[in-house]
Amino acid sequence: MRTLVVDNAPDDRELIQAILTAEGQTEVLTAESAHDAFRHLALMDHESGNAAIDLVLMDIMMPDMDGISACRRIKAVERLREIPIIMLTGRTDAEDLQMTFAAGAIDFITKPLNSVELLARVSSALAMKHEIDVRKARERELVEKNRQLEQALKEVKVLRGFFPICVHCKKIRDDQGYWHTIEAYIKTHSEADFSHGLCPGCLDKHFPV
Repeated sequence: MRTLVVDNAPDDRELIQAILTAEGQTEVLTAESAHDAFRHLALMDHESGNAAIDLVLMDIMMPDMDGISACRRIKAVERLREIPIIMLTGRTDAEDLQMTFAAGAIDFITKPLNSVELLARVSSALAMKHEIDVRKARERELVEKNRQLEQALKEVKVLRGFFPICVHCKKIRDDQGYWHTIEAYIKTHSEADFSHGLCPGCLDKHFPV
């Protein structure tokens, strides 16, 4: 899985990258600003970005655009909405935290960083993202199966229209002028099959007791 660390402080970026890389549970990309993060996420027009991001760790206090505004911007994009975002902050006053969660972040980590706390919160967020990905994959699989079923139903042969039928032997004439027994014609032009037996009338007529 892949984590994007967004922090304008090089020392903090390097520290987080070292901790997470040493654990080995995620590949780590870094960005020094919100706009740099947008480039990784291909959020800006005509930008290709990197491969899919599974988690964003973003500092609140950054120049140009703060982390809360950047979080809000990311969550406004439908294809990025389910990426979990954890905010990094040195401030823990209630108003900042309320704004953090209101912007769409799922958690926050206080600075200075504690490696045990960082790993625990990142592990939890990545597990949640994995479950989201599994659910979405199942939903896509179900949609595809429904599409295949609908296509199969469209291809099922259906008998419609008028059929020339002999009043004596009850054979049916096809479009090429050939005559067929009713069961042969129906079997050719539909998905139906037959199991043979005797109705009560024929049983009494041909095999009277």
